[in-house]
Amino acid sequence: MSTWEFLYNGFLVALQPENLIYAFIGVLIGTAVGVLPGIGPMSGVALLIPVTSTLTAGAPPEEAAASAIILLAGVYYGAMYGGSTTSILLNTPGESSSVVTALDGYQMAKQGRAGAALSIAAVGSFFAGVVALIALVFLAQPLSELALKFGPAEYFSLMILGLCAVSGLAGRSMTKALIMTVFGLLLATIGIDNVSGVARFTYDIPELYQGLEFLTIAVGLFALGEVFKSILEREQNEGAIARIDRIYPTKKDLQESAGPIVRGSLLGFFIGVLPGAGATLASFFSYIMEKKISRQPEKFGKGAIEGVAAPESANNGASGGAMIPLLTLGIPGSGTTAILMGALIMYNVQPGPLLFDEHPQVAWGLIASMFIGNLMLLILNMPLVKVFAKIIQTPPKYLIPIIIAISFFGVYAVQVHTFDLFLLIACGVCGYFLAKNDFPLAPLVLGLVLGPMIENNLRRALTASNGDWSIFVTHPISLLFLVIAILWLLVPILLKLRGKKVVVNEEG
Repeated sequence: MSTWEFLYNGFLVALQPENLIYAFIGVLIGTAVGVLPGIGPMSGVALLIPVTSTLTAGAPPEEAAASAIILLAGVYYGAMYGGSTTSILLNTPGESSSVVTALDGYQMAKQGRAGAALSIAAVGSFFAGVVALIALVFLAQPLSELALKFGPAEYFSLMILGLCAVSGLAGRSMTKALIMTVFGLLLATIGIDNVSGVARFTYDIPELYQGLEFLTIAVGLFALGEVFKSILEREQNEGAIARIDRIYPTKKDLQESAGPIVRGSLLGFFIGVLPGAGATLASFFSYIMEKKISRQPEKFGKGAIEGVAAPESANNGASGGAMIPLLTLGIPGSGTTAILMGALIMYNVQPGPLLFDEHPQVAWGLIASMFIGNLMLLILNMPLVKVFAKIIQTPPKYLIPIIIAISFFGVYAVQVHTFDLFLLIACGVCGYFLAKNDFPLAPLVLGLVLGPMIENNLRRALTASNGDWSIFVTHPISLLFLVIAILWLLVPILLKLRGKKVVVNEEG
């Protein structure tokens, strides 16, 4: 059978009434999961696995597996979209990949353009989902073989490139961005070392043995930081509420977003294929790329619609890309796909090279359902844009308690520990003072996310080479990433020095 015939059979599975209902329930729950910080796609999928086994009880094994994975996958990519809503409206990232969306999305909301930001996020997510699925249908096998060639040295160099690239998220100073990146890496070392079992920077505080929870830091810096700003600088802004002029994007917004949506979708998909890279890195990379190629990079961070379109497209593209190593190799590329893999195995469906031969109904039914689910997301969320956009018009005296409640509930739900709440408040105070002094917060967050990955891949690479550091330059792909990373830092410095010499010569 050809790919088209397999896909046609997949649609026959996905369009069965019960599977349409499961897909709808999945994307609906996923959107809610993404909106609430703290739950996230990983927790949402894990919590629903027992529910799916109850819902599909009594169905033939193959049909039960297809229905269950359709619902769980719906939660996954639904959460990827939902995370943008609170990022744009309240500066509260629903999950890690939505941190970048908050940089420009929240500024747009404050300018009365919340409707346009939410609409573009919905359109970008839908387009990225469709692009990722088309690519998944035709490129699954070759891309899986390419991803297998990435060893720990290549991943380490890719992460280093990611860290160097965050200089593109700097405010007015690259130095401040690098300071924040290093600070994020230092925070990532807190906890018990996985290899040696030694406690690092825990100061005999039991709550620090597991390390710092990413979401606590991100929500504290962004959401509570904004709350402290609203309270402490009340005299200057007097709680002015931005008026929302229109709900849907203008023709100009669509023209400015078209390129970023296409580029973000493709970049997100290819990064999603790499196990471990994930949607967070994809959204950061796409934002940095758009800022680099923009003719007006200074507008980023001040309400540029490209700064919403690109990362939102990238994180949905990455969720589609992450399905490739899961389905074709049996290698989960992220925590959420690891849980999806566990769910498949629970239904006696083994992901890997034989999945498409042994269980075509499950594999192709899932792919087809993702087309339908993305369409459902668009139809479901576009009418709600008007409702969501009104949230930003809530007076600050009501909005601030809502943000605090969502933040505290989300953070407490992750580990159910009061220590996280105190850490949240501390991060909120730090976030306020850092932002006030033009220290960019995004590099710290990315350093915290990439820190453990960098350390693990560094150790694995050095273990494989018996401690020989040349492994990072003898592997061509690794060397290429390192050269790009060095150039990323050096070129702006050299251009700045050259500009100063020109000025000096002209004055002389």
